[in-house]
Amino acid sequence: MQVSITGRHVKVTDNIKAHLDEKLERCLGMFPRVETVHVILDMENRDYVSEIVIQAANHIRVTSTENSENMYDAIDRSIEHAERQLRKQRDKVQDHHK
Repeated sequence: MQVSITGRHVKVTDNIKAHLDEKLERCLGMFPRVETVHVILDMENRDYVSEIVIQAANHIRVTSTENSENMYDAIDRSIEHAERQLRKQRDKVQDHHK
């Protein structure tokens, strides 16, 4: 899984990178077909914005965006949202091929 992190108007520190790696490994570890993850961190009007774009095999693309006053909270919520979307996609494929 290739992870790229982009910061817009935000300096991406080592603590943020470590937090992202830990959360992504734990949450997305059960989806082996994930190819790339692009994390975009931004600051808009005193709120932090975390956007996650996940590309997986078979043309699956999941995007989740969350806002919060805390950067870590925005990251956690966007990862959870992306995980729910991936789980839904996986269940659709598995149910369809029964």
